[in-house]
Amino acid sequence: MIRVLVVEDEPVAAEAHRAYVDRTPGFTTSAVAGTGAAALDALARQPVDLVLLDMNLPDGHGIDLCRRIRGAGAQVDVLAVTSARELATVRAAAAHGVVGYLLKPFTYPALRDRLTAYAEYRRRLRAGGDAAGQDDVDRVLGGVRPSRSAPLPKGMGRETLDAVVAAVRAAGEGLSAAETAELIGASRITARRYLEYLADTGLVDRAPRYGGAGRPELEYRWR
Repeated sequence: MIRVLVVEDEPVAAEAHRAYVDRTPGFTTSAVAGTGAAALDALARQPVDLVLLDMNLPDGHGIDLCRRIRGAGAQVDVLAVTSARELATVRAAAAHGVVGYLLKPFTYPALRDRLTAYAEYRRRLRAGGDAAGQDDVDRVLGGVRPSRSAPLPKGMGRETLDAVVAAVRAAGEGLSAAETAELIGASRITARRYLEYLADTGLVDRAPRYGGAGRPELEYRWR
């Protein structure tokens, strides 16, 4: 069994990631940590093969935790599972040996595909011997990256989701479904569906907006 440490401070997301790991054949969750300090403590107390790491933690950045993990001599791999979209963070993650980078939000099949690819990557490395040629080297190094894009719930598109995420992140304050629809050029119903998906996955906060006539309107704010 490949033992996994889930590092995620949002309880709903942490429980979802733990459940996803335990649903995947060949994987089991060793521990769940909500902070970098708790993650280091878990690594010191029990054997772990793979860390699922959120980059935005209450007590520091995930890249700093990667440095501390390497400094402590822990022989583990790290798969980033995060909403951090800054290319500087992606570059830093690659420089610290992170074997994969999966953006939130995602469905179970998306993480399952990453974990399955990681298991194959480990199998190839543990087989030992020499590479027959460049193709063998490329297959090993590319093994953690699945060949297909991460799937989304039925009827949802990656381009629309990315547009909604960009709109909410760029907004100084919360956005309603109508405001989001206007920004991305979609219907209010479409915008609301994507915003609700982001809220359900823990990436945005959802709260009523008071002040107008009638029933309060919901607004969504990036966490």
